[in-house]
Amino acid sequence: MHTETIEYRDGDTVLEAYVAWDDSIEGPRPGILVAHDWTGRRDFATSKAEEVAKQGYVGFALDMYGKGVFGADGDVEKNAALMGPLAEDRTLLRGRMNAALSAISALSVVDSTKVAAMGYCFGGMCVLELARSGADALGVISIHGIFSPGDVANEKMTAKVLCLHGHDDPMVPPEQVVAFEAEMSEAKADWQVHAYGGTMHAFTNPAANNPGFGTMYSPDADRRATQSIKNFLDELFS
Repeated sequence: MHTETIEYRDGDTVLEAYVAWDDSIEGPRPGILVAHDWTGRRDFATSKAEEVAKQGYVGFALDMYGKGVFGADGDVEKNAALMGPLAEDRTLLRGRMNAALSAISALSVVDSTKVAAMGYCFGGMCVLELARSGADALGVISIHGIFSPGDVANEKMTAKVLCLHGHDDPMVPPEQVVAFEAEMSEAKADWQVHAYGGTMHAFTNPAANNPGFGTMYSPDADRRATQSIKNFLDELFS
């Protein structure tokens, strides 16, 4: 497997992605943006880029914060300070996601007509905003992501949407799920929400073990989500 970091930009902000692909495969292949959680583009996101590379795609772990800018596990104050400005300014967030989409589409190993995005936690919010921006991605997958929209109007949505959600996630209460479903239906989007019972936030992260904060790994939900992701990508790129 070939891996490297590449610099790209959103305006004056220098960003750094981690890119992975199987170099035994010849020619361009579909690309998958991987949007990180609120701690930044760290090991969890890069490992997910490598996972999709093993499936024959190009994995592109994008950077929302800037080159060399990272949060830390358990540092709620620092992580919130990094995520907050983007969560509050959805125009800025959409611009940063579209910069990543442009960067992956420009790679010679990527078929620019076959690009999707997946994101975890904060990254789930990011990929949903990419879809809301009307970006030319085939589909987006929010994995224990935040559903609530900002105050920016949606463009015509063309990306298919898959949300993998823990029903007991305190960061996304049931009323937020219902509102999101209504939003997607009003937008005439091709959408799915898969809710896992007895499941909290961050259920795909084996390091998540803080039920008091609402984050808890679930092997069953992780396994089911992995299969749903594969099925969705197979459908997008068939």
